[in-house]
This record gives sequence, structure tokens and C-alpha cells, in this order.
Amino acid sequence: MAIANQIKALLKSHVDGDEAMFLSVAMQMAAQEAKKGHGSLAKEIRDLIDSAKSKPRLAESKAIPLAKPKGELSQLLNVSYPQLRLADMVLSENIQTKLDRLIKEHKHVQRLRAHGLAPRKKLLLVGPPGTGKTMTASVLAGELGLPLFIVRLESLMTKYMGETAAKLRLIFDAIEQTRGVYLFDEFDSIGSQRGGSNDVGEIRRVLNSFLQMIEQDSSDSLLIAATNHHELLDHALFRRFDDLIEYELPTKEEIVAALKSKLASFKTTRILWVKAAEAANTLSFGDINRVCEDAIKDVIIHNKDAVTHADIMHSIKERQLVRQKQTCR
Repeated sequence: MAIANQIKALLKSHVDGDEAMFLSVAMQMAAQEAKKGHGSLAKEIRDLIDSAKSKPRLAESKAIPLAKPKGELSQLLNVSYPQLRLADMVLSENIQTKLDRLIKEHKHVQRLRAHGLAPRKKLLLVGPPGTGKTMTASVLAGELGLPLFIVRLESLMTKYMGETAAKLRLIFDAIEQTRGVYLFDEFDSIGSQRGGSNDVGEIRRVLNSFLQMIEQDSSDSLLIAATNHHELLDHALFRRFDDLIEYELPTKEEIVAALKSKLASFKTTRILWVKAAEAANTLSFGDINRVCEDAIKDVIIHNKDAVTHADIMHSIKERQLVRQKQTCR
């Protein structure tokens, strides 16, 4: 029966021109075939999906609109199909364990459901900017073969009474209807404490609506909220999430691993990794990525053969100055 429904969903999405739904259903079918032990068929389906996604009309599209009544949803959600994997991130052992567990639970969702259980599917990610929160959402989507939907908060939040809550309802309907990873970034903008000094009636109503909707959600989608300011969140939110994952600035060992990982595809020479890590001790993972990219670009532009220790140290110093200016604002 599940296969029949999926075939009907494929045909309907094709007729509607709903590429997001079509690829999502196809990925679900590939995952089911893999679970049944049909590895070859699952790989063929995934290869076809990858081929479809590489076509210019998809590759050039910044957002794939959802089908009707989803014309309005296309203004609220940006969709992509990440290819990142957990191995692409440098993580602490604690975070790695939590994400591994979540991925395994979702890969065995049907077995859990058969025993009356549900996988963890509501995550709250907190920590400083650039520590990997947004990338985690992309990695989870890539590992599970699901689309990543990023909620466009600038379109969600309006000044009109009741309109934001109505738009939020549309998003939760999509969460129920289309399995995917849904990211609410900068979540403190809708999850701030009720009764705060800057509280207004509309924000209270939005937060109350969100609390009700997340409580009622019974889908197999992953809902991820990320914030740099968890201290601003309403206390009632925390118990609505299955897991709280705290991100911090990388340790010296993690900085070394991140530098080596980012520079692995480019020739390096005489880099003193520990000294570089010590110089970068206040930078985030996002900053480290930029350090490596800046060093590589400089080497390419000046026709050098390899990235040297001096190149890395120069990029680190520049990034430290940028970080200091941002902190002083």
C-alpha cells in the first residue's frame, strides 16, 4: 500500500510541476528499498535523483516552490538538497554521539513506529555564531536523503495581528505533509520569553501558537531550531524539544582537525599545525573555514605551489581583526 501511495504521489507531483515533492518522494522510495536489502535498486534511484538535481534548471534555482496552495509557502520556505555528510564536520565527541543516535533512529523509523516509539525529531541547537548549527541541519538532511527547508523569518514575521500565526500554520502543515528537515534559524526572534520588557501581544500569540503546533506535531520530519541567544528563549520551549545540543568554540585539537580537513584537497608545506591552532584559539569553525579559503585563494592568485605556514598565519590574523571589529560594534 505504501508503494502504491508513493507512486501516486510521484505522478501527482509531476503533473503539478512540484519538483520538491517529486524528489522527496523518490528519496523516500530509495531509502525504503535500501532497508529491504535492495541496495542496487536504491543506488540506481539515488543516482537518477542526483542526475536530476544536477540539471541546470535545478542547479540555478535558489528556491524550489512547493505545490499549491503552496504558492504562499514558496515565500516562507527555501529548499535545497544538501550532499554533506557527518564526516564533513569536526565535532566534539558529545555532539557526534547525539547526531549519530538521531540519524540511526530516523533510518529505522518504521521499526520504532512498529513498537509504538518515535525517533527524536525536535532539536534545539544553541551556541555562538559559526560553530556549526546551520551546517548540522544540512548534514542531517544529507545523511537522511531528505530536503532541507529553511524558514524565511523575514517573510514569516509580520506586523499584522494573527497573520504570522496563520503563516506558521502553513509551515507546520508542510512539515506534516512533506518529510524533510525544517530549520528555524535565529529562533530567538519568535521564541523570546513572554513578559519580557520588549514583549508585544503579537509575539506572545506567535510563541503560544508555536508551542501548540510543535506539541501536536506527529510527522516524521525533523524540526530544528537554532539560536545564538538561548538565554532569551521562553522556558516553556525547552521541554518541547527532544534534544538540546550546545555548540562551543573549537578546542585546539578541533582547530587542528578542521584546518587539516579544509586544506586536505590542496597542497600544503611546512605548516606548524599546533602553532596555527593556538593563534586561532578564539575563532569559530566558520572562521576557520574562511581562513583556509582565503589562504588557498591567495596562493592561487599569486601562482604559488602550496599553502605555507605564513599564508595560514596571515589569514588567521586577518580573521581575528574582523572578529574584533564585529565584537566592538
